[in-house]
Amino acid sequence: MAETVLVVDDDRDILDLARLVLEDGGYQVIAAPSGQAALDHAAQSRPDLILLDVNMPGMDGWEVLKILKVDERTQEIPVALFTIKSQVRDRVLGLQGGACDYIAKPFAQDELLARVRRILDGVRDGQVGT
Repeated sequence: MAETVLVVDDDRDILDLARLVLEDGGYQVIAAPSGQAALDHAAQSRPDLILLDVNMPGMDGWEVLKILKVDERTQEIPVALFTIKSQVRDRVLGLQGGACDYIAKPFAQDELLARVRRILDGVRDGQVGT
């Protein structure tokens, strides 16, 4: 069975592009347009990886990450921040908050697939902290 990636982004174009790239790479994709939708999908579907946008209206990615990491149902799911914010301070905050990687937008298709594969391989091998 294909591994499942939950992609969270309020920008429909980014969501659609990420879905297309990941599905072409052999992954199942769940798309969530908001933080609350992400929490609901994560708890119900238990995806193998979450790509989480930071800048969203309402509940932002920082808040979603905090909730994911304290919920027993979702705390072991690796989360990669998926955002245009590429300042060192933002990357450090994300990693300190429990994210396992930081993928900058706009993303190159090959890089997105390589990072997703690296994270999922690392989880399988017990090398990626969740």
